[in-house]
Amino acid sequence: MINQAQPSSPTSKFWDDVLLILTMAVLAGCGLIYEYLLSHYAGRVLGVMESTIYAMIGLMIVAMGLGAFAARKIKCAFNGFVWLELIIALLGTSAILIIGALIAVTQLLPQLVADTFAIPPDALPRGGLFKQLSFLAFNSPYFFGLLLGFFIGMEIPLIAQIREHIHQKHLQHNLGTIYGADYIGAGIGAAIWVIFLLAIDISKASALTAALNLIAGTVFISRYWHKLRWLKTLIGLHILLAVLIVLTFNYGNAWLNQMSNLLYIDKVVYSDKTRYQQLTFTERSMGLNSDNTINFYLNGRLQFSSSDEHIYHSYLVYPVLLGSARHDNILIIGGGDGLALRDVLAWSPKKVTLIDLDKELLDIFKTPGQYLPSALANSIRDLNQQSLQDPRVNIVAADAFIAIDELLKSQQSYDAIIVDLPDPSHPDLNKLYSVNFYARLKQLLSGDGLMAIQSTSPYHAKDSFIAIGNTAEAAGFNHVQQYHDNVPSFGEWGWTIASKEGRSPFERISAYQELPVAHHWLTKNLLKNAFYFPNNFYQDKAEIGINYLGSHKLYQLHQKAWQEQQSATKFD
Repeated sequence: MINQAQPSSPTSKFWDDVLLILTMAVLAGCGLIYEYLLSHYAGRVLGVMESTIYAMIGLMIVAMGLGAFAARKIKCAFNGFVWLELIIALLGTSAILIIGALIAVTQLLPQLVADTFAIPPDALPRGGLFKQLSFLAFNSPYFFGLLLGFFIGMEIPLIAQIREHIHQKHLQHNLGTIYGADYIGAGIGAAIWVIFLLAIDISKASALTAALNLIAGTVFISRYWHKLRWLKTLIGLHILLAVLIVLTFNYGNAWLNQMSNLLYIDKVVYSDKTRYQQLTFTERSMGLNSDNTINFYLNGRLQFSSSDEHIYHSYLVYPVLLGSARHDNILIIGGGDGLALRDVLAWSPKKVTLIDLDKELLDIFKTPGQYLPSALANSIRDLNQQSLQDPRVNIVAADAFIAIDELLKSQQSYDAIIVDLPDPSHPDLNKLYSVNFYARLKQLLSGDGLMAIQSTSPYHAKDSFIAIGNTAEAAGFNHVQQYHDNVPSFGEWGWTIASKEGRSPFERISAYQELPVAHHWLTKNLLKNAFYFPNNFYQDKAEIGINYLGSHKLYQLHQKAWQEQQSATKFD
C-alpha cells in the first residue's frame, strides 16, 4: 500500500516543484530526440527520407495524444511514472537495434532457406510469407514510433497528477506550467540533436537519451521511495537497464553495422556515419587474376562501383570539356570522391575548384590511409589517383547553394562547370536542381563554356530526367541537350549539357575527329550516339514541368519514380 500523503513544508513543495518542472523539461527534450532518432533511422531504412520523417513525427504525435488519454487509467501516478520511464528507456535504447535485427533476419532468411534446400541463387524464395515478413520488418520503425509516442504521451498527465498530489489541491496553472516546461525542453532537445547528437552514432545517441529517462526514474525513486510499491524490483530493473544502456553505448554501433551489413550483397569492408550521411564501402572478390570490385554507398544507395565508374565519369566530364573553348579554370559541384576530378585533371587545367558539403567524406577520399583499412585505402588511391591532393585543386567544404554566391561576389568565371550531385532524393538536394541554382551557375560560366549535370536515369526516372533539362532551359541557357548510356551498376543513366552562347554542345562535339585527350573506354562515336533517344521520348516534355526553387517538383517526380521502382523490386 502507498503511504498516505503527509503535509509538506513550503520549502519542500518548492523543491518538489523545481524537480518536477525540470524533469518535465528534460523528458520533453528526450521525447523530441526519440522522434528524430526513429524518423532519421526509418528514413535510411525505407529510403524515402523526407516523407518518412514527416510520417514518423505525425504518427508519434497522434500516439502521444492517445497516451495522454490512457494516463487517466493509472491509479498511482508515482508508481506509474517510475514504471513509465523504465519502459521508455528500454524502448529508446533498444528500438533501433531491434529494427536492424528484424530487417537483417528477414533479408537473410531467404538465403538460409535456399542453402538448406539447395535452391539455386536465381530462385531465392522472396514472395509469399518472405515478402510479408520483409514488409513488416522494413515498416517496424513505425510500430516502435507508435509505442514510444504512446508512452511519452503519458508523462505530462502523470507529472500534473503528482504536482497536485504534493500540493494537496487543484493547481490553477498546473497544466500551463508543465506545458511551458515541455515546450522549452523540446526546444532544447532539438538544439542538442542538431548540435551534438546528429554528429555521433545513432546507437550512442539513443543510449544517451535513454539514460536521461533512467535517471529521471532513479531520481523519483530516491525522492519518493516511501510512495512506491515493489521498490526492490524497481531498483533491480533500473540496474539491469543501466547495464544495457552502457552496452548499447559501447557496442551498439558495431552490432548495428553488422546487422546492416547483411543488407549488402558484397562484403562490407568499412562503414561510418558523417554529420550528413551514412558511408558504406563493400568489396567483391573477382578471382585471383582480377582486382576486387569496390562499391561505395551513401545512405544505402550505390554511388559508384570500381568496375564501371569510368563509364559514368567519362560521360560526365569528357563532353563538357570537349565542347568548351578552354579548360584553364574548372568548377565542380559535388564529386567529393575525387573521381570526376581525376578525369578533369587529365585535361591539364590550371585551376579546379571543387565544392562539396561533407567535409568528412572529402577527408576520407583525400587521405584514405588515415581513415580506411589499408587494402581499401590503396584501392581508393588507385581509383581517384589522389586527385584531391593535387596542388591545382581548391577544395571548398560548404553548401554549394550558398557557396556559389561567394564566387559570384568575387566575380569568378569558369571555362566549364560540372554538377556531380546525388539524385534529388531530399528537398535539400532539390534546391541544387532548381532554376535559381542553374541561373546563378550560368552567371559563373564563360560565354564559350559548357555546363554538365548528372541527371539520374532516363529509364527508371524518365520524368525526373526530362525535368532537369526543362529546368536548365528555364534558367536561360542557349542550348540544352541530354544524352545517355548504360552504366552496368546503375542501368540506363543520363546527363544534361548546356551552352551559354554559340553553337549547341552536340555541334561542338561533332566538330572533332577524335578525342584530344584519349580515354581507355570512351570514343567519339560512342559519345555522339549517346545523344540519340527512342522515338517519342520527349513527347510529354511540356507537361512534365520545371523545378523552381521551393516547388519541390523534381523531388516529387524522383520520389514517385523511386517508390514505383521499390514497390516493383524490393520484396520480389
